[in-house]
Parts: sequence; C-alpha cells; structure tokens
Amino acid sequence: MRREEAAAAVLSSLTFLAKPKRERMTDQHPSASQTSSLKIYLRLLGYVRPYAGMFMISILGYIIFASTQPMLAGILKYFVDGLSNPSAVLFPNVPALREVPMLQMVPLLIVLIAVWQGIGSYLGNYFLAKVSLGLVHDLRIALFNSLLVLPNRYFDNHNSGHLISRITFNVTMVTGAATDAIKVVIREGLTVVFLFAYLIWMNWKLTLVMLAILPLIALMVGSASKKFRKQSKKIQVAMGDVTHVASETIQGYRVVRSFGGEPYESTRFAEASADNTEKQLRMTKTGAVYTPMLQLVIYSAMAVLLFLVLLLRGDATAGDLVAYITAAGLLPKPIRQLSEVSSTIQKGVAGAESIFEQLDEAPEVDHGTVERERVSGHLEVRRLSFQYPGSEKPVLNDISFSAEPGQMIALVGRSGSGKSTLANLIPRFYHHEHGQILLDGIDVEDFKLRNLRRHIALVTQQVTLFNDSVANNIAYGDLAGAPREAIEQAAEAAYAKEFIDKLPHGLDTEVGENGVLLSGGQRQRLAIARALLKDAPILVLDEATSALDTESERHIQAALDRVMKGRTTLVIAHRLSTIEKADLILVMDQGQIVERGTHTELLAQNGFYARLHAMGLDEGAPVGIA
Repeated sequence: MRREEAAAAVLSSLTFLAKPKRERMTDQHPSASQTSSLKIYLRLLGYVRPYAGMFMISILGYIIFASTQPMLAGILKYFVDGLSNPSAVLFPNVPALREVPMLQMVPLLIVLIAVWQGIGSYLGNYFLAKVSLGLVHDLRIALFNSLLVLPNRYFDNHNSGHLISRITFNVTMVTGAATDAIKVVIREGLTVVFLFAYLIWMNWKLTLVMLAILPLIALMVGSASKKFRKQSKKIQVAMGDVTHVASETIQGYRVVRSFGGEPYESTRFAEASADNTEKQLRMTKTGAVYTPMLQLVIYSAMAVLLFLVLLLRGDATAGDLVAYITAAGLLPKPIRQLSEVSSTIQKGVAGAESIFEQLDEAPEVDHGTVERERVSGHLEVRRLSFQYPGSEKPVLNDISFSAEPGQMIALVGRSGSGKSTLANLIPRFYHHEHGQILLDGIDVEDFKLRNLRRHIALVTQQVTLFNDSVANNIAYGDLAGAPREAIEQAAEAAYAKEFIDKLPHGLDTEVGENGVLLSGGQRQRLAIARALLKDAPILVLDEATSALDTESERHIQAALDRVMKGRTTLVIAHRLSTIEKADLILVMDQGQIVERGTHTELLAQNGFYARLHAMGLDEGAPVGIA
C-alpha cells in the first residue's frame, strides 16, 4: 500500500457521496494485486449511499464529540491560572456571566462539555450502527440472491462451507470496516484535527516539531496494512475450511457413525480449527508488535516536545503550558487508534474483496426470448456433444434421438456413461455448444430459463426437502399456493398419503432439515408428489424409485404409469419393470449410444444390454447408477 493510503480511510469516509449508484459488474473482477484497498473500500462505502442522511447525522455527532477534546485542555488552562485567583471572572465581556467567578464557572463548564460530548457520542454511535446494520443486511441479501442466479459450474468449483462462510464470517469482517473503522476514522481523526488546530493556535513552532513524525507513522501504517490484508485473506480461507468440515460432518452424520468415522472427522476438524487459530494468532502477533513500536515513536516525539516546552516556554503562563501539554498528551491515544484501525479496515477490505468476487460473477446465461404457456412435449436431440468446462474428455459424443408426447425413453448404462449429464442439459443446468436439444422444434437455448424449466419436472435420487411442512415441500416454488385438494391428490398418487396421515399433523407436519424426520423412501415419494403436482409435459426420472422398498415401488410405478400418459418421460437407470415398458431404450457407454431399441429387441441382439441384463438384473434391482 502506498504511503498516502494511510489517510485513505479518512478520505473515503468523506467522499462516499461521490460514489455512483452501486451496480453489479458482469466482467471479471481484477486480481488482488491490481486492486487497491482504497478502490475496494470506496466500493464498499458505495453501499452506504441509501443511508446518506443517517451517515451525515453520525458524522455530525462525531464532530461534536471531537470538538470537546481541545475544550477540556482549554478548561485546564483557566483552572491552573485560576488557582492563584479563584474569584477572577472567566467571561468578563458576557453580561450574563460577568458576575460568575472562575471557582464556579470551571466545574460548570466541565459538566456542560460532558453533556455536549455525550450528545455527540450518542448521535455518532447510534446512527452509524443503523447504517452498518443496514449495509450488512444489504450485502447478505445481495450475496444470497447472487447464489440463486449463479450457474451450476460455480457450485461445482466452490464448496458449500466457503460459500456459507462468506455470508456469515466475511460479512462480519465487513461490519468492522463499516462500523468500528469508520467510527474510529471519523471520531479520532477529527479529534486529531481539532487538537492540532488548538496546538497550532497555542504555539505553531512547537507543533511543527510534532508534525515531523507523521511521515514515519504513515510508513509504519502502510507496511502493517499489507501484512494485515494478506493475513486476513488466509484467515477467511481457513474459516471456510472449518465451516466446510463441520457442514459435511453434520450432513453426513449417519455415514460418519455407521462407518466409525468419528475419530477421523474429529482429527480433520481439529486440524482445520488449529490452522485457523494459527492464522488468527499471526495477525494478533503482527498487531502486538506493531502497536508498541508505533507507541514508542509517538511517546519519543512527546519526550522531545516536553523538553522543548521547558526550553522555549518564553512568557507563557503556567496555564498555557499545562493546556498545551494536556492537548499534546491527548494526541497519542487517537493517533494509536487510527493506526490500529488499519487492521480492521484490511480485514474488511479482504472480506469485501471476496464478497465482490461473488457479486461480480456472471449470472446464469439466459439469452432466450421464447415463452410458451404449454408445450406438447416433443423432444428431439440432434448430434449432441458436451464436455465440462476445464475438462478435456467429452462426456457426451454425438447423441441423437427423439421422443413424441406420451413416449417413454429409458437411458441405461454403467456409471459415468453420461446419462445424468444428458438429463441435466435438457433444463439447461449446463450449456452445450455442439448439437441441439429441441423442445417442440425450438432449441432449449431459445427459451427463457424460467419458462423452460416450468415445462420440465425432475425427480432425482438425491431428494432435497426443506425444513418446512409436508404440504409446503410438495407445493414448492412456482407451485406455492396450489389448492389443498391438488396437494392431497398428488400425495395420494405418489403413494405418500398413507404415511402422511400417520404424521402428528398430517400435511402440516414439519419434516426437519432435508426431511431428516422421514425415511429415504418417504422423502422420495414426496419428491415424486412434487413432480406430479407440477404436471409438466416432460418428466425426467433419475433413479427416482431407487430408495423405495418393493411394495412402495409397485404403487409408485402404478402412479407413474398414469402420469406418463400424454407426457414425454425420460427414465434414467430405472428399475427393470419400468425399462421393459419403455418405448425406446438407449444403451449408453462412455458418452455414446451403443444400442437402441425395445427391451425385447435388445435382448435378441445379445449385445451390451443383454450383458447388463445377464449380470443379475432382476425385478427390483437398479440397472445402473447415473
């Protein structure tokens, strides 16, 4: 950081009104080495713009507070001078006060200064807190809303622990930069300004001697700021690791306990926590060394100043000298606090940098313009090829097939053959560059995203339920507000009503985090009920009945047979009983369709599908895993 950036915090606090209205950039955020702390901090303060009125009131409060510091030093001058003559009048030219002796006036003025200081402190602290809480709320909302529109690849490349840590821990660091730092910068900065003005008025020659140490202070602040910012970024990553390990263990506690993973997870968490503690201690050590060094410089300058005061006192009274020394003695504390605020600001800047990196991430691409109230469900895939970003090996290679409304297409193949990837491309969870996926003759890329996904109901093996009622989990998102009767019909069609009726509050029973209070089969049936309620023309079943017992699977199969009528259904690695009924079976291997036909035709070919069938696949066994 450059030397002049030592004063950047003061400048940024006073110039935030010049910041243009905040906007989300869609281009790549510059690297940390190219972005100055001042630029990031000014962008952060741009979020204060909606609270400009309250911010100005807080500044006024801190101006009032800071103005009382030289007042206290001035009062001491009159107190010392009045020791020899207590009956002297302090304000002889003020008619109302010319009769009040110094003996009474000095204590009264001290009380009035305290009241004035209290008013300033209240206005500054309260209104800045309102600004800070509003800013943090806005940042959290902006971060969370950005998560809702980020593409799938972003979640593939960032673990959930770090994303959650960004919303909680990083925003807390920003709070420090937006509250404590600004409070110190404004209040202590103005205190320094008022005290220096008073000292210059008292004796400008001596005050110039004090100013000589400012470049040294600026150099020390700049050097420490670089270390603080670097260490803060490491702390963020370490805190994300702690959150990530804890999140994984909590979500997978059944696996941890059933496989005896407690010692491993305990060690893993202890290592992550120890790493975070070590990095926190490094920052504390930097501050612990830096603050005394700065204090030594300041007090050395004070020692020189006291020597010069005694040497060059001239005709100054004892009160003048006491007032000057008192005002000079009040300077180290605000200067030290201003120097220490660099640590808080750099933490906030590091936190804000990671926040802005996410906010600057381009949202999910949606250049589609086509909207349809309802589609017939004619699906056609033409020479589709796909590979994940950053991967050299294609996952799908030259896939072509078509499905008419009411038809069922089954995808069969070994793990990693590309079945689930194909299913994810239809609702545009990922974007393909080679080939076409046509829905009613229109490329899925031409549909508006929300409109496209309204036409597709997806049921996967990994069921996601929310900590809400059964009814709200079935009627979720666009389905919210569905009639109660429709929810009950969907639950009954998915063979979920029989266990829902046994729950304490029926459809209004809370299911716990991710449906923890339900069995795997029950969660799967709720997911199927959600898809049935959506009544979409295209139904994608990705291992949709894998978690069901045989009896439940029979009922679900009957429900699916009914719901498939008139709909295009894509079944991935389903049970044999479903695959036998498929109008077309596509056998996939290494991203290619190696065989296609009905169940009978493929068995007669005695090829890849026949070998899969001969490997022990029977009624109730899954054909493969996506």
